[in-house]
Amino acid sequence: MSLPLYDGHNHLQDVALVAHHDRVLAELDRQGLAKAVVNGTREEDWAAVLALAQRTPKVIPSYGMHPWHVAQRSPKWQATLLNYLKQGPAGIGEIGLDRWIENYDIAQQEEVFLWQWRLAAERNLPVSIHCLRSWGRLLELLQREPGPRCGFLLHSYGGPREMIQPLAKLGAYFSISGYFAHERKGRQRETFRHVPPERLLIETDAPDMLPPADCVQFPLVDETSGKPINHPANIGAIYRFAAGLLEENVEELAARVAQNFQRLFGGLLAGKRD
Repeated sequence: MSLPLYDGHNHLQDVALVAHHDRVLAELDRQGLAKAVVNGTREEDWAAVLALAQRTPKVIPSYGMHPWHVAQRSPKWQATLLNYLKQGPAGIGEIGLDRWIENYDIAQQEEVFLWQWRLAAERNLPVSIHCLRSWGRLLELLQREPGPRCGFLLHSYGGPREMIQPLAKLGAYFSISGYFAHERKGRQRETFRHVPPERLLIETDAPDMLPPADCVQFPLVDETSGKPINHPANIGAIYRFAAGLLEENVEELAARVAQNFQRLFGGLLAGKRD
């Protein structure tokens, strides 16, 4: 594939990838990766996201309080996030709502989500959103609360087909991951056939969302657990999976995804905050 590739959402700062950073970055170069949005999930990993952005221009940093970590946030989490946004152009994310995890507190999740969403709207920063089993409520909040003019990303979109159009009208982009190449994910694959072409992005969510074997071009193992993890350089194989799903030429798909990525994250690429 000759065109540059764009990873709309990953976690390159994750401890499972740290030991492999030199190898991973070299393989991303060979794959032709142009940019990747690297998403922080809590106060403890924001510094690692910033360090990666300072190490390579391929990384677009994004800082957010993930719904899985809202209960552990410190009293200074908002001030800390604001400080990271002063370090250079960055997005907001990964943030969201999650009713899948045990003992969730949806009231806390909504409070934290809305503070970050309003901050993004005020500064016109792209947002990366995580949502599990809360699609109806998320749509209600987004319809009620004005969002950033540049738009927002629903990462590894797993919501219903019927919500695509109302979400797109609010500024949503929808990213497909290699995890949906698993045979059991037929519903999600069918949903992506209905995403407007100008709203499609592609992601790895590395080191998570491990694709099936035929999409694992770069095998990688977590040195601590010994379990296979998702290598960010599998992005090329995920592009090919998406092209096959949508019955498109992969070069044409890559060109369109590049345009979509630039439309959503272009303000950060240009160094603009508003």
